[in-house]
Amino acid sequence: MSSKQFASMADTDQGAPPNQPSATGSRVPSPDPGAQRNPPSGTFFGLNKNQLHSWGVGVAPHDYKARYPLDPYGQEMSDNARIWPIYNEEAANFDANMVAEWRDTIDVLLVFAGLFSAVLTTFVVQTSQNMQPDYNEASMFLLFEILKATASDGSQLSIPPSPTAFFSPTPSDEWLNSLWFVSLTLSLITALVAVLVKQWLHQYIAVVSDSSARDRARIRHMRFAGLQTWQVPMIIGLLPVLLHLSLALFFAGLTVFLFSL
Repeated sequence: MSSKQFASMADTDQGAPPNQPSATGSRVPSPDPGAQRNPPSGTFFGLNKNQLHSWGVGVAPHDYKARYPLDPYGQEMSDNARIWPIYNEEAANFDANMVAEWRDTIDVLLVFAGLFSAVLTTFVVQTSQNMQPDYNEASMFLLFEILKATASDGSQLSIPPSPTAFFSPTPSDEWLNSLWFVSLTLSLITALVAVLVKQWLHQYIAVVSDSSARDRARIRHMRFAGLQTWQVPMIIGLLPVLLHLSLALFFAGLTVFLFSL
């Protein structure tokens, strides 16, 4: 093949339409229609993606290196250094989970302690009457003695002893009321401490405004140290124990009451 013929065939291939076989038998690939309709873009809803990443959009929640820029040299511990917002976010997540778990426990204890105290108070009101003389019965006894003296025309007049002079409660009544009063006291103490702890937790997670990130971090640490110093986790753990002990004393008193019938 001469050089003139080869040049003529090359000109023919260049003029062939897309996706049509050329004179040499090769196929020229056509551009992707989808790529033409959706060209690669550096924007997201009209906003620059690099700028969105600098704001934390589209970045993993804990990817703090992408969310917060590096601090200038020598400003790593300043009021607005990135260590403080990072600490505040991690502490907020930790505190939210911790307080939510404690609040669920306290709410259940408050409801149960309130209902149990109301029921126990009804029992105590009835049984506590056995710890003092029955003045209605004493009045009936004195009226009967007056009728006897009137019928005898005063011939055998004698002053009867007071029916309340030698009164003493039975041992079963003493045990019963002692157990139930202690049980009621423990139940009310549980409710009182639960309310105090709930108020403490409300103050613990209170939002601190008009302060720098470093001040908020310090205030949060001070509050958390206060919880540990006053043994608040241990107190919350003891509340179910107090309520269980109150229930045990109630059932012990109920056993004494049933055996005394």
